[in-house]
Amino acid sequence: MNFLVIDGAQDKIIFFSIFNNNSYHKTIKANKNNNEKLSMELFKFFEENSIKQSKLKNIIVNQGPGKFSGIRSTIAVAKALSITNKLDLYGFNSNDLNGANYDHIVNLCKKGTLIKNLINPVYSS
Repeated sequence: MNFLVIDGAQDKIIFFSIFNNNSYHKTIKANKNNNEKLSMELFKFFEENSIKQSKLKNIIVNQGPGKFSGIRSTIAVAKALSITNKLDLYGFNSNDLNGANYDHIVNLCKKGTLIKNLINPVYSS
């Protein structure tokens, strides 16, 4: 299956994808400008790696805990992609990460541990 993981809960925005059995990763600095250009950066990531949105099956987004602006912008983009491309949307928590191992998050999704279409943002105080 083809997966896209978006994580903007901390000081970086991370795109991770498994597409056609290949793994792709991109990290950009989280700041006001990049949060505003998030969708453009994501489409650039798709283009650089020949990832077709229509061939994705699942989007998995970090719902926190983390920074308000990063979580809100990544969840909004993930929901928009999910609706426009009829993709399954899953949320994970920052504490689900084993280090920065996004393969672990994909495996949680495959096992059915993540709940589909239930996104509950958790912001750091």
